Amino acid sequence: MSSEITVAELFAGVGGFRLGLDGYHDPEHPEFDMPAAGPFHTVWANQWEPGTDKRQFAARCYRKRFGEDSVLNEDIHTVLDRVEAGELEIPTVDMVVGGFPCQDYSVARTLSQASGIEGKKGVLWWDIYRFLRLKPKTKYCLFENVDRLLKSPASQRGRDFAIILSCLSSLGYAVEWRVINSAEYGFPQRRKRVYIYAEKTDEQWNHVERLTQGVMADAFPIEGMGECASFEIYADPADNSDSFGRGCKVSPFKTAGVMQGCLVTTADVVESYSGPRATLGDVLVSEDEVPAEYYVSSDKVADWKYLKGAKREPRKNKRTGFEYMYSEGAMAFPDSLDKPSRTILTGEGGVTPSRFKHVIETPDGRLRRLVPDELDQLQCFPRGWTNTGMTDGQRAFCMGNALVTGIPHRIGQAMARRLAC
Repeated sequence: MSSEITVAELFAGVGGFRLGLDGYHDPEHPEFDMPAAGPFHTVWANQWEPGTDKRQFAARCYRKRFGEDSVLNEDIHTVLDRVEAGELEIPTVDMVVGGFPCQDYSVARTLSQASGIEGKKGVLWWDIYRFLRLKPKTKYCLFENVDRLLKSPASQRGRDFAIILSCLSSLGYAVEWRVINSAEYGFPQRRKRVYIYAEKTDEQWNHVERLTQGVMADAFPIEGMGECASFEIYADPADNSDSFGRGCKVSPFKTAGVMQGCLVTTADVVESYSGPRATLGDVLVSEDEVPAEYYVSSDKVADWKYLKGAKREPRKNKRTGFEYMYSEGAMAFPDSLDKPSRTILTGEGGVTPSRFKHVIETPDGRLRRLVPDELDQLQCFPRGWTNTGMTDGQRAFCMGNALVTGIPHRIGQAMARRLAC
């Protein structure tokens, strides 16, 4: 492999992995400058939002920032069908990256499939697996998902992650994973996600050493580790689908782990970080830049307080008529400016009061929602990155779907340090 690491970005959104790894430099937009993590070069990307052309605003943003031919805006399943039919060529790459949703990863055996298994239609992990099978020279992978992936589904704790690990093992990958809360490493948002790093290697890994000195531990140092547990997953993804986690009340997968040859070692870890810590207050724009519609009108304050507040009240299921007692705890209202923000979600946009949207108090005592430029910065994108003609609601949706770009950046830096040795 050359010194350059070529990358394919799947489910690319507005380019979070690409920004984190490649960095960004455009003389026409010096305000967007970001450093590269290492010798990464994204050469192919795919982004598709189910629906009509109106739903392709993320792909249009990607093209605006990285070039007209930078992303293929087409359903990845159709793309891979075209590749297999010889109608389309995807360049050979060194690395595949992408964030994919937590879905039902269960599989069925089928003799009609070359792989011997068939996942449910529309579950995007199977398109990743298919991509890697079509591109066997891919040496590295980096994926992002919600941390509940490690323990889903409730009926078979850890089954879905075991399926994913066995798929990667079947293709010759060794794996590290880490649950990372971005705020614990100085970023301005509390966003807990699992990052999965996979590498094709002939080296036999020392699992405990890899937990404490591997790529993830280099990128995100730890100061302590709980008791390690080791066990084997089934080599066949279908066997994991059928049997892994049955009868388990708790998933065996902890917040950090290593897998090679279907042998898993996993432990809970404690973060170690002594650098600067950003807060929600650090990303706020000047109040004279905030449109009037972002301020909460006095007649709506009570609605916001009710939704944010603690409650215990009887409710009735509209469909069945079943009555039950509903309860939930209070949330901070308004949101604290001297702490990292809560996790931003896709529904952050819009004027309708919501329990989960952020509301801050301004210096003059008014309440307001966050503007899109602030949401961009909470995900560590440059301010104004998504200001490409989208509505404010679309910009909020994109950031709710995005990742904190500093996370892949630090992982990329750790990869680059190892390659330089």
